Amino acid sequence: MVDLQELGGRYDPLTVRALGVLWGKSRERAGGTTSLLLAHLLDTAAVAELVWESLLAPSTRSALDGIAGGPGRGRSLFIWLCGMHDCGKATPAHQRLWPEGAEAVRQLGLTWVETAAVAGVKRQKRWRHDWAGGLIAKELLAGAGWSADQVDWVWPLVAGHHGAFPSLRDVQEPTSAKGQLRGRGASWRQVQQAVLEVFTREVGFNELGDAEPVAAPSRALQLQLSGLVVMADWIASDERYFVGMDDLRLVSLDASRGRAVSAWKALGLQDGWGYFPLPGPEAFGDRFGCSPRPSQAMVVEAARRMGGPGIQVFEGPMGEGKTEGAQAAAEVLAARFGANGVFVGMPTQATSDPMFTRTRQWLKAIDAQLASRVVLLHGKRTFNSEWKALLDHAGAPSGDEVFGGVDEFGLGDDPYGMEPEACGVTERQAPAEWFLGPKRGLLAPFVVGTVDQLLYAATRTRHVMLRMAGLAGKVVILDEVHACDVYMSQFLREALRWLGQAGVPVIVLSATLPPAQRQALVEAYLTGAASREEFPVEVPTPPGYPSVTAAWMSASGEQQFHVDAADSWRTDLSVVVRTLPEAMPAPRSSRAERKKLRAEADAQVGDLLADELVDGGTALVIRNSVARAQSLYDELRGRFGAGQVRLLHARFTVARRAELTEESLRLLGPQTPRARGGRLILVATQLAEQSFDVDADVLVTDVAPVDLLLQRVGRLHRHEQTWRPDRLRVPRVFVTGLEPREDGEPVFDFAGEKIYGRHLLLRTAAVLPGEGVVWSVPGDVPGLVQKVYGPDASLLPEEWRTAGEAALREQQDRDRTRAEDARRYLLTPRGEHERRTLAGLHYGGSTTGSDEGSLQAAVRDGDESVEVVMVVRREGEAVFRTLAGRALSANGDVALDVLEEVLGSAVRLPSKFTALASELKPLPGWHGHPWLGGSRALVLGASGQAQLGEITVSYDDEFGLREI
Repeated sequence: MVDLQELGGRYDPLTVRALGVLWGKSRERAGGTTSLLLAHLLDTAAVAELVWESLLAPSTRSALDGIAGGPGRGRSLFIWLCGMHDCGKATPAHQRLWPEGAEAVRQLGLTWVETAAVAGVKRQKRWRHDWAGGLIAKELLAGAGWSADQVDWVWPLVAGHHGAFPSLRDVQEPTSAKGQLRGRGASWRQVQQAVLEVFTREVGFNELGDAEPVAAPSRALQLQLSGLVVMADWIASDERYFVGMDDLRLVSLDASRGRAVSAWKALGLQDGWGYFPLPGPEAFGDRFGCSPRPSQAMVVEAARRMGGPGIQVFEGPMGEGKTEGAQAAAEVLAARFGANGVFVGMPTQATSDPMFTRTRQWLKAIDAQLASRVVLLHGKRTFNSEWKALLDHAGAPSGDEVFGGVDEFGLGDDPYGMEPEACGVTERQAPAEWFLGPKRGLLAPFVVGTVDQLLYAATRTRHVMLRMAGLAGKVVILDEVHACDVYMSQFLREALRWLGQAGVPVIVLSATLPPAQRQALVEAYLTGAASREEFPVEVPTPPGYPSVTAAWMSASGEQQFHVDAADSWRTDLSVVVRTLPEAMPAPRSSRAERKKLRAEADAQVGDLLADELVDGGTALVIRNSVARAQSLYDELRGRFGAGQVRLLHARFTVARRAELTEESLRLLGPQTPRARGGRLILVATQLAEQSFDVDADVLVTDVAPVDLLLQRVGRLHRHEQTWRPDRLRVPRVFVTGLEPREDGEPVFDFAGEKIYGRHLLLRTAAVLPGEGVVWSVPGDVPGLVQKVYGPDASLLPEEWRTAGEAALREQQDRDRTRAEDARRYLLTPRGEHERRTLAGLHYGGSTTGSDEGSLQAAVRDGDESVEVVMVVRREGEAVFRTLAGRALSANGDVALDVLEEVLGSAVRLPSKFTALASELKPLPGWHGHPWLGGSRALVLGASGQAQLGEITVSYDDEFGLREI
């Protein structure tokens, strides 16, 4: 309890009265009662205590103990750092914003000249309480005797708690304010000092100087701390649990603790592993019901041998069980290095969904309660049936619609994410709703999502500290990293730098990783761990395949490696690979000619499959474009009947695509019995390329770079127990999408060449086996990848080399341009990786918006495309309808019971329609809607058609969106 008599002995009467008047939250934003500034600081500190006790990883606690001066001291420092974040509210910059509060402060005798304050705001609109707090903290801590090194890293945490870190120059008060935003005169200075001093004593320090750390943390730990400050502030700003406190005599840390505990229970915030015991040899069998394969035992043993947190690169063939091996290794790394959870990053939303299921199964085998704490993190998770069932079972909303933002006096960048109704206090069997709000998903203990979620943490975006706070203290598993292209790899390497500096264990998985990419990933991690701008690293070459490459920094700062290889769990498959030549249209061919050649190619595939599947069996066909997939599906449906052919691509609605993905995995998955004599063909795009657990008897695939081609081969003869017709016992692959030429290099399909570039396709075509030669899979995988991605020009036949040299120059130019484009958005500009603090982190380069669409556009540089929501309007009807025919209204108003159906009708248009689609608008009834307000409506007629410029498009659930 604040002792008023004791305060009277320390401060003058004006200062003591000011402590009982300065407001932190307005009455309107604090449950009907003004919240004193000191009360909010203590509320935040009380939340921080619970974060420390219930969420922080042991590794983070240990690191904080180290910088604070010893065991037990880190907790006090952490609580103090979180609570003092709003000290800048003891200024006119904040006190003037709420008329009622401003009048009370003025009557007290603390005044300001409003015209000067307004002039200052006009000059620098961002000079608010966060920047003011940074300036005040810097001055007061220095005045209390703190060293410059300690002051320099603390004040940016205060100045940046609204999402962006200003420079020291930025936080200087605008000259046009003439001191009226900071507060002029001795009275304001005394009050500002008293606020910080009283708070400091309330949380257990004798004086401000006692809170000084003994060492400065790394920038990665500073960024993590900043995210945790924001988290504690957001929770303590929830007016449902932190009703205002306007009587200074009732303000105390104990009172705040009571509110914090109630809030914590109501929000259902849950821990991860906590202190995790080191798994024994029996753990693998307990988790997965079988003994580890040699490669899985190898990666677990590497985790046991590492001398510190580091990076593991686990390379093994498709179907090797890399996921289970990585999960088992993650348990060892978590136990040894104090991690409290896991993030699993996948290349796409489609691959994230099945990994969500597998991750929950793994965690359930450890502790049944952990499975309910896994968050699925991608933009279309609402349409994942398992995710929806998890939240429905807990009575939680299936989307994020309950999480809005508190816009306190126009601070629109400060979303606290309040829900309209309180949660129950019983323990939830689903992820805490708080973690489902904007920007917070990574803070949950267990997360499965697209790799984009990791890449966002490497971008210069607001509240990036929340993403780092979510990743730090976890083990990070990244699957199929070879799928990151040159542009995305810039963000991946930047993220690995930060994770390396933070001491986050990382496990990288790939079946087809080029050696140069392995080198780059390990080098990025170790460079971050060494806190260096440049750090020469020579990564050893693995002695075989499957392999593991583990790297870490010793306590003395030396690079350490552990490299090993093991036998694959099964013998090599002899895969017959044949080219199915396809006549390609000449440049400037007519549409009719192109259509004729495509029909001939489709018929050729149809003839092939009729022969291959004469006794039944399953075929997977992968096309490089949606249009090629739709055209072939039309041909095959006519030959075999719709019941024997399925189509899967990205231009179905999000709801339909989720249904088709689940159906494909079920029909072609390892657990589904195959009817003898039955026949099934799945025509798909790259969605079926990787992390797609299907087992086909025969594969027809458009040509792609060899690593991706081998990924597609990995969908073939995946499980030994699967029944296959006698004629399909030998795995066969037929490569389409190219026209070989006797007198020169092959000609490739336009879509494939546009996506992958001519350089890698030429080198891949050069390694396709000739008649009588087979690929030995997985034994040949590393050699094939190294050949195609290596520098040897002699790989190409003599008659191809002129074209190959031109293609290489074109690829190099494109790669340089894309890498430079990406660097504009990287969190740390080139040359600044050795800076000691976060000051100015968000300034000095391009920034991007922090919404999902803007972030994805920043980390992926494909052709811009637009998502639309499709509705139907029949001729003569006044109302709009859903695709299923349910009525909306004349303005398109969406009732709650059809909202999910409307949202599920979203589809992404081809990039060629971007300019035309940008002219589409929301329906009138969507304006202001939290989910549909920014959505573009594509209105179809009763026949399912719409006009985009001069092109007619149609949609149905069989073909998806297509041009007519």
